[in-house]
Amino acid sequence: MRQFTVPQFIDVEDKIFGPLSLKQFIYLLGGAAALFILFVFLPFFLFILLAIPVGGFAAALAFYKVNNQPFIKVIANAISYYTGSRLYIWRKREAKKKKIEITKPAPTTLKMGVPKITESRLKDIAWSLDVKETIK
Repeated sequence: MRQFTVPQFIDVEDKIFGPLSLKQFIYLLGGAAALFILFVFLPFFLFILLAIPVGGFAAALAFYKVNNQPFIKVIANAISYYTGSRLYIWRKREAKKKKIEITKPAPTTLKMGVPKITESRLKDIAWSLDVKETIK
């Protein structure tokens, strides 16, 4: 019977350039190239203003993780979300039924006549009639 070794730590990238993986090295190299181009073609004041965000973005691509996901993946998902189409589904919610309060009138104001129907009771009756019509 042969025994095989199972690879461990398959989610850890190999360190190729010192403490950096190949992806990290490429992101930092691209950031350094962009900073060099800005330094050559722009005045020093504009270079400083643009170097901070460009360098920060390159460093974030190389090292920053959001919920243990690489920053490039977060950016790709954000772009995909904002440019993709969305499907909105509307579902009508039933209104919460109100409790009907029955109060006894005072004995001196007792009159014979048609009982009053509250608005919530009227809505319940109308709803039950609508449901019966759709079932038929």
